[in-house]
Amino acid sequence: MSIKSVFGANLKHYRKLRQLSQEELSEKLDITPKHLSTLETGATFVSAKLLEKLTKILDVSASALFYTPEEKSSDDGFLTIIDHIIEKELEKTVKTIKIEIRHTERT
Repeated sequence: MSIKSVFGANLKHYRKLRQLSQEELSEKLDITPKHLSTLETGATFVSAKLLEKLTKILDVSASALFYTPEEKSSDDGFLTIIDHIIEKELEKTVKTIKIEIRHTERT
């Protein structure tokens, strides 16, 4: 199973767990329902910015979206470490984007 497929299946699982339709979640994410559908089917992959929004809206760790149920249950401690790494990388990405936007605004 590809990482895009695993991510999509987990996204769909957590969306349904929160009792959100694709339309409701896509509205909260500020994307189209079609875009959300392509993420859930594994046709496209999530951006860092969208991943950050998803984790907040679905109240789930980023790593939970990337592992199969078997992998999740095998080592929760390891997943905590991965969560911290992903969060740090997301923070770096957001900072880089903000710097680039500020630089663009000045030119």
